[in-house]
Amino acid sequence: MEIDLVYLWVNGNDPKWLQKKEHYLNQKIDIRGRYEDNQELKYALRSVDKHLPWIRKIFILTDNQVPHFLNTNHPKIKIVDHTEVMPKEILPNFNSSVIENFIYKIPGLSEHYLYSNDDMFVHADLDPSFFFRDGLPIKRMVYDPLTKQKINLKRFFNFNINTHRLSIENAYTLFKKHFNHYYPIKPHHNIDAFLKSDYKAVVEEVFKSEIKPTFMNRFRHKSDIQRILVDYYALAKKRGILTYPNRSESCRLKVHKTNYQRKIDRYKPKLFCLNDSEHATDQHRAQIEPFLKNLFPEKAEFEL
Repeated sequence: MEIDLVYLWVNGNDPKWLQKKEHYLNQKIDIRGRYEDNQELKYALRSVDKHLPWIRKIFILTDNQVPHFLNTNHPKIKIVDHTEVMPKEILPNFNSSVIENFIYKIPGLSEHYLYSNDDMFVHADLDPSFFFRDGLPIKRMVYDPLTKQKINLKRFFNFNINTHRLSIENAYTLFKKHFNHYYPIKPHHNIDAFLKSDYKAVVEEVFKSEIKPTFMNRFRHKSDIQRILVDYYALAKKRGILTYPNRSESCRLKVHKTNYQRKIDRYKPKLFCLNDSEHATDQHRAQIEPFLKNLFPEKAEFEL
């Protein structure tokens, strides 16, 4: 079984990219948070090179950018531009919820693949069976039976609900409409396993009429549909295995809570992510690279 790995990546410090985004947004932007490049991709790739040597190929899907530290001639690495998989009428696009719908179109991508953001890291030697069992993707989710009630409560009290949470609600509302079933789960925000054929079925067939209009959402929007819809579909079709990971399996570290190493030492997680947010400051982010460099000091084989 061949297994590939896909990253969405953007260098939010790139002046050309910033200028393009500001043009379509029609306002000046603060790069801090979601788009700021803290060299996470370099260390994420080091963690994969060290702990997942069986990965066949690594695809990096990006908007006309190339990581400066990467040997793009290495046979294991392939930079894929948005223009290669996305229709030109929706480009440029800055919305990961939309871009994710085109990953399955990457030329040469294997049927079994892992999807990761650059803030997700591997911290233990793992076999393919950690992600796939009997050819089926293991769906690691957070059990949360009150997700919908929480959103309804926030609406009642007129609290602001971010577009990410709304996109999850849109996904399970859409799934329930088609399958009359509800899974009380939410994403665990770490490396996920997929079958390419499931993504294709969801985007091009089962939910095509609802998903296609969201392609025009150049930026995050309340009508976005989160990729957990593919997980729901896989579970309903018995093409996925649902599990609820503990913190020793998948641990989420928040950038603004800088006791990173303490949590790593306490939980010894196999996977962890460093989740940036509006709560983090430049002082918090300055601690990211030293922490990661200490964990992953050795260059990857495809690093310059």
